[in-house]
Order: sequence, then structure tokens, then C-alpha cells
Amino acid sequence: MSGNGLTTIPSNHPPKETLDRLEATAEAKGMTVFARIDHAAGAAEVGLSLRPTAVLIFGTAKAGTALMQENQTIGIDLPLKALVWQDEQGKTWLSYNEPAWLAERHALGSQASAAIEAIAAGLATIARAVTE
Repeated sequence: MSGNGLTTIPSNHPPKETLDRLEATAEAKGMTVFARIDHAAGAAEVGLSLRPTAVLIFGTAKAGTALMQENQTIGIDLPLKALVWQDEQGKTWLSYNEPAWLAERHALGSQASAAIEAIAAGLATIARAVTE
């Protein structure tokens, strides 16, 4: 786990394709996609420029509810979010909060550890599928 609780991996695809693949993969895994937020489009609406930067908010009530039953404050970080962004050199990246970091942040007990490990494994699998 990184010091800031963020996992960032390179994508072999352009930003829009990475985001589309993420959305399709999350839905194929039975997750609900709650929102797709295009920060670059928002910037353009107010006359500002921003390289491609978008967030996908997704998850499942079954997994999220179990964590909130442990400590409701984790609801501020749920559903899960993933950021797809492009750097100055045109490289696309996928970033997301590490579930273990979220568990630590919200002081989830040991009874949540199996769920956190499953969520972390699922996110890593999705991230690899989306970016490779």
C-alpha cells in the first residue's frame, strides 16, 4: 500500500477507452455504475482547460453495506471511485483508493478484513483487465 492510500497504474489505452472499459467491466462483474464525472468537460464549460480527467463511481450495495455496518463513516468513501487521467506527456493512468487504506482510515475491525481483501482483489483484477 502506498503512503497516501492511492494505487495508480498506467493504461495502454486512451482515456475515454480506459473509462469505457472500466464501466463495462464493472457492470459485467455485477456492480452498479452510479455516475461518470467528466472533470475536463466541466472545466471547458467555465472556459478552463484540463487534460482528460474523469471519475467513475461504482460498487455493490452488498459489499458497501457490510462495511458501513461496521462503521458508517466509510460511507463518505463509498461507493468506490476510480480516476482516469492523462498526464502532460499524453500517458493515461488509472487511480483508485486502496481498500485497506479506507479500512484503516475508518478504523474497521478485523471482522471487515475478509471483505476488504475481497474488494482489493476485485479492484486489482478489474484495473489490470481495463488497462492491459
